[in-house]
Amino acid sequence: NACLAEALGVVVEPPISVGGVRDLLWHGRLATPATPAEVAEKLRLHLGRPALHIAAAPAQIEHLAWCSGGAQKFLSAAAALGVQAYISGEISEPTTHEARELGVHYFAAGHHATERAGVQALGAHLAEHFQIDHQFIDDDNPA
Repeated sequence: NACLAEALGVVVEPPISVGGVRDLLWHGRLATPATPAEVAEKLRLHLGRPALHIAAAPAQIEHLAWCSGGAQKFLSAAAALGVQAYISGEISEPTTHEARELGVHYFAAGHHATERAGVQALGAHLAEHFQIDHQFIDDDNPA
């Protein structure tokens, strides 16, 4: 989640606990408000794949929430924060209707794609801390 915030240029606000996990749902504000198409393009460039976008009413996105991986079930918790958009890795049938009803842009950016940067950052941190060599081997997964 930290890597995604950095890539999108989000000023992070304190994460909230959801699903019994402390500080799992992140949210914050874009340094400059963006259109949904601009957010989708940032995601594509960072993740190397297009995100599935379920459009909602707001023409500009400033406040957004995200949780990598299979976190579509936290959409309503994100909406309760007053966000205009929510990003996670996966989507299910009800997610489309829930996003539209809540008026929140939903971006399903790929479970694997949204978690890959965190694994790489962890590898780099461990390599530096323990002076070890490491290599990230990406086994791409379209899900």
